[in-house]
Amino acid sequence: MKPLNQTITAFKESIFSTMTKLAIQNSAINLSQGFPDFDGPRWLVDLASKAMEEGKNQYAPSPGILPLRTAIAGNYKKYYGLDYDPNNEILVTCGATEAIFCTAMAVLNPGDEVIILEPFYDSYLASIQMAGAKVVPVTLHAPDFRLNFEELKSAITSKTKMLFLNNPHNPTGKMFTAEEIEKIGALAVENDFYLLSDEVYEFLTFERAHVPTACYEKLKERTITISSTGKTFGLTGWKIGWCCAPAEIIKAIHNVHQFTTFCVAHPFQVAMAEALANMDEYLAEFKRDYRKKRDLLVSGLKERGFNVLNPAGTYFTIALLPEGENDVDYCKKLIEEKKVATIPTSAFYIKSDEGTKMIRFCFAKTEATLNSALKNLT
Repeated sequence: MKPLNQTITAFKESIFSTMTKLAIQNSAINLSQGFPDFDGPRWLVDLASKAMEEGKNQYAPSPGILPLRTAIAGNYKKYYGLDYDPNNEILVTCGATEAIFCTAMAVLNPGDEVIILEPFYDSYLASIQMAGAKVVPVTLHAPDFRLNFEELKSAITSKTKMLFLNNPHNPTGKMFTAEEIEKIGALAVENDFYLLSDEVYEFLTFERAHVPTACYEKLKERTITISSTGKTFGLTGWKIGWCCAPAEIIKAIHNVHQFTTFCVAHPFQVAMAEALANMDEYLAEFKRDYRKKRDLLVSGLKERGFNVLNPAGTYFTIALLPEGENDVDYCKKLIEEKKVATIPTSAFYIKSDEGTKMIRFCFAKTEATLNSALKNLT
């Protein structure tokens, strides 16, 4: 038989799948993969059931149902003062991961260069490689995950087409400062490259409110803003994501979307359209709950001797390992000996070895799960 696609066959199993399988095999508490071990709001599940009962079970319009796109546009205006036309500047996708893939395929040509800030979400690398572009990593340096702008400038060439920005940042919990975004934006304008801004944790912030990249001067026209409902509503399996960008860019992204997933599950879109239009009361409770979870895990880990960082956003926290420890071996040891699964952060790096010195915990879990994990780690 002739060989398969060499780019695809070179991909390895996702680190999230690997660690989850190890957790199951060892009957370990899973604080590795980033999903809640509890269901989303009952009222939202009921809305989806109602939509199914009312016959919303056939294909949805490929760009997404208009009520959902209108609700998304309404929230960008309400929370951030951003204007997006729901008719041609918003595309509903099968989660943020599909939005990332479709954006890469729509914008990048073989030979283009894309800057990613490591540590990075692993689908970034795969999406860029499938588009035939070259990945150019720039490291966010621990423990504060600062961005060295001289390093960033040196990574930019005439072939730089795009920079991937994740804010709030997975896996570190970092929130980029206004100064950092302004400097990145100035380089994007000066060197004429796009910004893919992955903002799926936009409402999971603890110290200050999130500000989208597109809010900054001269950046809206070159920014593809990506977000989703999975993290905000704890319904990751529904896979409701979106892209917001100028109409010409959205048209190109939709050209990819229509020949991959075509559309997103219709009844879930109907439910989310109503949920997004009525978020204020829910968000207040949501933030309180996750702050409590963060504080429980971070303080508990510190009490047990972990050098753990306090995240400004997301539902992850990073622990710096003792001198001489390796992240992969340490994670395996925690699974086998302590029955707690975490993520080795070296999986999120391709340039620096800093990832070998850290592990990531997820606190999108019930208090009972977090307390059980902490008891195991005693």
